[in-house]
Amino acid sequence: MSTPTPITALARRWLLQLDMSATKDGSDWQQVIGVTSFEPSADPNIEDSSDYDSGGWAGNTKTGQAWELGVTINRRINDTVKVYHPTHEALRAAAYAFGSASQVHIRYYDRDGLPEAYEGTALVTWKASGGEYTALDQVEMTLTGDGPLLLITNPVV
Repeated sequence: MSTPTPITALARRWLLQLDMSATKDGSDWQQVIGVTSFEPSADPNIEDSSDYDSGGWAGNTKTGQAWELGVTINRRINDTVKVYHPTHEALRAAAYAFGSASQVHIRYYDRDGLPEAYEGTALVTWKASGGEYTALDQVEMTLTGDGPLLLITNPVV
């Protein structure tokens, strides 16, 4: 039996979902469709903790962490009834709201069932891309974490 050759994962493996339930309890996950760019980051805050006892070696301590997603979407519409896709509208509404209405409950995971999967609450920055007369209607969003980004079991598994 031969060992399979590893292949490189594709960026489009990510699936982003928005909790559309009124209580944001995870009971109504809906896919954010039309994603064309997806850039997750979770940057730690590292502080120098060097002291005389380290023999000249630097010491560092992680004291905090922040996370965010950079997401670009193609704006999807139903031109018959003149509405945007529900997840797109919920994200746009949150971007212009304050208080708890400005928070969205999201999760994202590997759509192929690999173990990477995350969940958290975020604030939304919404910026329409504009463009030439031949351009698609795209929106650039930043989902800035408000609290922890939890490692979860991939829902596909």
